Amino acid sequence: MSNIIILALLGLVFYYIFKSYSKYTAYSQEAFKNFSVSKESLAKSELGLFVALVAKVAKADGKVDALEAQLIGIMFDDISAIFPEPQKTKGILKEIFAQEKLRIDDTQTIARTLGQAIKRDKAKQQQFMGFLIQLAFVDGEVSKSEEELLQTIAEALEFDPNAYHAIFDRFEEMLQNMRPKENIQDAYDLLGVSEHSDMETIKKAYRKLIKQYHPDIIKAQGKSEAYMQEATAKTQEINQAYEMIKKARN
Repeated sequence: MSNIIILALLGLVFYYIFKSYSKYTAYSQEAFKNFSVSKESLAKSELGLFVALVAKVAKADGKVDALEAQLIGIMFDDISAIFPEPQKTKGILKEIFAQEKLRIDDTQTIARTLGQAIKRDKAKQQQFMGFLIQLAFVDGEVSKSEEELLQTIAEALEFDPNAYHAIFDRFEEMLQNMRPKENIQDAYDLLGVSEHSDMETIKKAYRKLIKQYHPDIIKAQGKSEAYMQEATAKTQEINQAYEMIKKARN
């Protein structure tokens, strides 16, 4: 049960760091309307470099778990939607992810390149680094390899060490304070289904809610830390409820 709760807690980590759009418009369809979509151009772009780092953090503990995969899939949708050829872009981003998750020896180089591109934008630095830390927490704990990789990335980005530890400690504390649902009816209510619903209906409701509360890298700019924490808790709660129902059904 504790594993379920932890999993639930950390999937939420995804929605809150990336969900606004009001203060910054650097990542918009207008900004990318003349972008020539190719693997080379995407790999060199800020968002392509970020996807490469996401891949390395996701695979740092040796596997990409189900919730990570689902949230990363939604992230591909969010990013590709701002480019002129969304489907082509999405396919290329998946290629970049698949390629970069297989190696970590180029992590520092990629992070430094991204760091140079966003060195004057503290908001982007905070969002990117925050998302990567959240991603490491999604499976319920941060392994030694994940923490070492995060620190390598933070140093290469020249990210403020105090800000890094503040974000990391905040999510550790959130995880420790999470409590599992004790009542199966509460789990059904949270997903908006009933004990009479079939698993396909429940799965659809779960996916809809996860998509609603996922961390949108494009729209996250401008949100407060309190908002991020609230969203993270909600996503984890949704995942926890779904896992409880699955266990009860099996």
